[in-house]
Amino acid sequence: MPTKRTPKKTRPRSSVAVQAAVAGAPSAVLLRRCALAAARARSAIALRIVGVSEARKLNRKYRAKDYASNVLSFRYSDGSGDIVLCHSVIRKESIQQRKSLRAHYAHLVVHGVLHLRGHDHLRGTDAARMERAEIRILRRLGFADPYA
Repeated sequence: MPTKRTPKKTRPRSSVAVQAAVAGAPSAVLLRRCALAAARARSAIALRIVGVSEARKLNRKYRAKDYASNVLSFRYSDGSGDIVLCHSVIRKESIQQRKSLRAHYAHLVVHGVLHLRGHDHLRGTDAARMERAEIRILRRLGFADPYA
């Protein structure tokens, strides 16, 4: 007598769109994989790779900071939103920090998604919790501790 299979419980899918306004970033496949590893179920995330001008304009408008930031997160609902990554800043930081471009992008995508999930790093205890989450997710993706 055949047994009835119970359906496997699957996590509801999240969606990640990657838009590149500049060239040189790692593959959309890698960026999407990093975002999904950190995302909540049913999240809708847009990753946008931009140049210095656009990153500076957004940072000035939304954070009153007159420089291009490496990553900006815009949260729309629980876990969903837009993440803006400035390629020039990320490339420069990866060289200064002696990290591969892929590893630095992976870290900043995970960092941005955790912001969409409500994590913050303004206080020491919150920063430590966020860093632990980043390290754990990056390790699962095969990347080293970005803070080591």
